[in-house]
Amino acid sequence: MTEDLHLWGRRLLMLAERAGADEAEVFGLQSRSIDVDLRRDRVDMASESFSRGLGLRAVLKGAVGFSSTSDLSKLEMVAESAVRAARARGSDEKWRYLPFPEEVSQPQEVYDPALAEMGPEDCLGLSATLIEGAGEVLGAEPVSGGVSIVWGSEILMNSNGIEVDEMGTAFSAYLETVAKGEDGTVATGYDFVNSRTSIPDLADLGRSACDLAKRSVGGVRGESGTAEVLLAPMAFADILGNAFVPSILGDLVQKGRSSLAGRIGDPVAGEDISIVDDGLFRGGMATSSFDGEGVPSQKTAVVERGFLSSFLYDTYTAGREATAAKSTGNADRPGYSGIPRIGTSNLILSSKSPKDLLAETERGYLVTGVIGAHTSNPVSGDFSVEARNVFSVEDGVALRPIRSLMLAGNVFDLLGSMKAGSDPRMVGSVIVPTAKVEMKVVGS
Repeated sequence: MTEDLHLWGRRLLMLAERAGADEAEVFGLQSRSIDVDLRRDRVDMASESFSRGLGLRAVLKGAVGFSSTSDLSKLEMVAESAVRAARARGSDEKWRYLPFPEEVSQPQEVYDPALAEMGPEDCLGLSATLIEGAGEVLGAEPVSGGVSIVWGSEILMNSNGIEVDEMGTAFSAYLETVAKGEDGTVATGYDFVNSRTSIPDLADLGRSACDLAKRSVGGVRGESGTAEVLLAPMAFADILGNAFVPSILGDLVQKGRSSLAGRIGDPVAGEDISIVDDGLFRGGMATSSFDGEGVPSQKTAVVERGFLSSFLYDTYTAGREATAAKSTGNADRPGYSGIPRIGTSNLILSSKSPKDLLAETERGYLVTGVIGAHTSNPVSGDFSVEARNVFSVEDGVALRPIRSLMLAGNVFDLLGSMKAGSDPRMVGSVIVPTAKVEMKVVGS
């Protein structure tokens, strides 16, 4: 129970101070997860797992040491280990302090009691609806997939008086599919869903993934050159997350590893484009009342109508700024066994004049997904990716499937010239619409 985490957390905090820490912070997490893995149209494995543990950051003369455990009988060892690690590192003159208490807001739709009470048999039932939906599309079949439910409870407290907790739930499902043409050619399809609340039926997801594979059969060669490209939300989110996001993280900006350093107030996108990081977004996958250091979550405007307005900070990087700055609530925790690092919460791109991009496109390509966005240059924003499930667009209609297409460009050029669609979708914790941009393509 959360109450037990609080008791163990307070004890660990006391032990850290007794061991010699000037400041200390405890993060605790307990979770329950149910996973169903699919192989073709059958259940391959169903599992239920539980996790519980505490992580401790101990600060001594500005140096930070860390230790964690899932064995709560060893809290004294954890405290001594974290303090020893801090002492071994030596002082950090740039360290300021751990955060102090502030009032936090209560986010909406992050915990669904019905989802928290679901069991393995419920996940198996949902998996059955996923397979049934896929079976309704003749000419395509599932290859692999999965359904996952997570319930979690976390606490965070520090020696400066912060003591906060929260419960959350998450649901996700995906399906990979394949279709074969009469000539023996093969095409694949993929679709997914993620939510903080329960979803009663997954048949639509099964149909969508199989339909995409079926429509992709018989691809023709794409034409090389410069073309209008419609990046569907899944493709656009992948490029944005890998080529743009690193440039707005405070630690990389301060290390000179961002081309946006020193450019607050400069235009970095089209005048109708805005990008916000919203830790309180209703039902967002990264929504929480507080970040990984206990700082209240907030909505931060990163780009306002084309102009760069802010970077994202945790407490440490905010304290390193030459001018007064506060944490934007962007300390991200990988779990109780890792230290916080700067990351986005819910990154949302929007336009003041969204359009039906497919309908207005006379000739171009519709790209559903991409492969290789992780190889983007996080400093320059350059990217080169392979497009998947591509369709030629003629007079507002997605027609022939394209066998293979490579895309190359720069994310800042993309943001500066793009048009935004009226079809936003939540892809993990990135919420974006389709983006239309003119870019270099290479067919093969």
